[in-house]
Amino acid sequence: MGIAPYDVDRIAKSFPHIRAADITAALAELPELRQLAAEAGRYRLLFELAEGLDALPRGLAMHPCGVIVSDATLLDRLPVQPTPGSYPMVQMPKEGVEDLGLIKLDVLGVRMQSAMAHAVSEIERVTGKHIDLDDPQQVPLDDHFAFKLIQDAQTLGVFQLESSGQQDLLSRLQPRNVADVIADISLFRPGPVASGMPEQYIAARHGATPTYPHPDLEPVLADTYGVVIWHEQIIEIIATLTGCDRALAEIARRALADSARLPRLRDWFHQTAAARGYPADVLTHVWKIIEAFGAYGFCRAHAVAFAVPALQSAWLKAHHPAFLLAGLLEHDPGMWPKRVLIQDARRRGVTVLPVDVNRSQTSHTVERAPDSTWAVRLALSAVRGIHTDEAERLVAGQPYASLSDLWQRARPNRPTAERLAQAGVLDSLRGPLTRRDLLLQITELHRQYRGRPLGDGQLPMALDDQHTAPPSGLPEMTSREALNAELHILGADVSRHLMDHHHQLLRELGATDAAHLQRLRPGQQVLVAGVRASTQTPPIRSGKRIIFVTLEDGSGLVDLAFFEDSHEACAHTIFHSGLLLVRGNVQRRGERNTVTGSMVWDLEQLAAARRDHGPEAVQRLLGAEANVPAAPRTEPHRTITHETGAALHPWADLQPPGQRAADLTKLGHTSPGSAG
Repeated sequence: MGIAPYDVDRIAKSFPHIRAADITAALAELPELRQLAAEAGRYRLLFELAEGLDALPRGLAMHPCGVIVSDATLLDRLPVQPTPGSYPMVQMPKEGVEDLGLIKLDVLGVRMQSAMAHAVSEIERVTGKHIDLDDPQQVPLDDHFAFKLIQDAQTLGVFQLESSGQQDLLSRLQPRNVADVIADISLFRPGPVASGMPEQYIAARHGATPTYPHPDLEPVLADTYGVVIWHEQIIEIIATLTGCDRALAEIARRALADSARLPRLRDWFHQTAAARGYPADVLTHVWKIIEAFGAYGFCRAHAVAFAVPALQSAWLKAHHPAFLLAGLLEHDPGMWPKRVLIQDARRRGVTVLPVDVNRSQTSHTVERAPDSTWAVRLALSAVRGIHTDEAERLVAGQPYASLSDLWQRARPNRPTAERLAQAGVLDSLRGPLTRRDLLLQITELHRQYRGRPLGDGQLPMALDDQHTAPPSGLPEMTSREALNAELHILGADVSRHLMDHHHQLLRELGATDAAHLQRLRPGQQVLVAGVRASTQTPPIRSGKRIIFVTLEDGSGLVDLAFFEDSHEACAHTIFHSGLLLVRGNVQRRGERNTVTGSMVWDLEQLAAARRDHGPEAVQRLLGAEANVPAAPRTEPHRTITHETGAALHPWADLQPPGQRAADLTKLGHTSPGSAG
């Protein structure tokens, strides 16, 4: 269609996680898309074609975790086909497999297990101490220090407990034992949240009298204060009221997901339970609970299996934070960008050492810092675009005396060598040279060696040592340029924090950082600023659309909520800027202060205005934009009725939060962002 790849990428990333059929409606209703809506005429045919492709199959797909178990060769029972990974794939959906009486398993691969294994192996490599995470004598699941972290909601990098929403829930719930963590993991799901279950549980957990639909169900619901959370409880409720065994109750529970079987199941439940003497009003109330549960059921055994690595990772963070960080950076198991994990570890006293061509390995490692604390050395594999064999050659040849020594023995390709120089990986080789001098030398080395690759055992041709090469006179990269290179090449601001360049401006404006936000009183107006680390618009029971944003400012995280009356003025800037300045009011949530945002500005634009026109220009921008009235809504927004009865907003977004951090690869440029 003649549309540039950049524009295609910009358009695709602007939309929230919606169906293609809703493109036109989203352009009309979402304020963050107003700029794209103004260009809709240019892309009318693109949008029409995309909407026409909605719900069409895109090809066959193999379930990444699905395993079928049979007592005979599957080839004798099922039609299969090969896949690119050479696995035989059954030519039918999961429902058909079950109808044939075969067992299907969903065997999840959890990267946090790999991250923790890397941390444990690093502990043994560096200290000689072997830790068995499954040994309760070494790693107790009720560890005091781990629970202190959880109660303080300091859970970045902790399995299942690290999202902003989970931090909010943990702060209000204040888990005191393993059972609370199991319940917390089960409650933090779209269905329970939409049904208001966390609030009921928290109220009862902190002293409110729990209520039960019938006294006979108190033994079933006592450990969750009358709130139905798990599959097992549904099975027990059906078995208790109807008198059937648990096997039949499990069949009934599974039928809740089948709308065709639901009426017959309801009639059977009412008739059987009524015959046992239970009143009709009790059965009607219980059935509403059972029917709604079909939309969000969670298995208690599943929650327990999740809680174990959650508590193990919390133990590692409490006792071995540097080693856990190495594992998190190596395997990237969570939702947060690695720069956020790095800053969180630094606040906990962990030193993060830069990538060094003479010290870094192919994986992230732990070593002693100059102050004798444990530090994480970033890996050569963190460099964008580096191949595994290149990284291995660089490690095998350590140490290097000069750039020419590295070039002849490790044989990096030119783009990789240039990225190493720009990101400071070669700083230990440059002596009096600048990074720009290194780039010039790389160009010259590439010219001399082009077409003459060295073979194994071949002696290198001697070149002048780079320590004696005279500087070219080119100036060193500025701190902004070096930081931009780190973000683009390493994906993190390593040498200094991204917000360091804005501290003077923020002091002039009277902004409050995350570390001091907790001291403010609820209702107080405040200015906060930081790097957008996460953006979410989850389903809310009221049917409202709330934009939740987390900012990271170096001293900590600031959680913000933007309600619908602010979206017209704020939504576009939120989703399309990487560095934000927000005006709002302090709100107390559990043990934490959050901010309800009312106005937002692009911090980079404010910094540019101050640089070019002085502090007065910033004040003019703040005053002018703050006085722009929001466009009134002429009609109420549509809502979607959830199976639980909650009225959900049509643009609520369930896309994993880790995909909504700001794009910071080009510092100083407005990021296209990712709406939703």
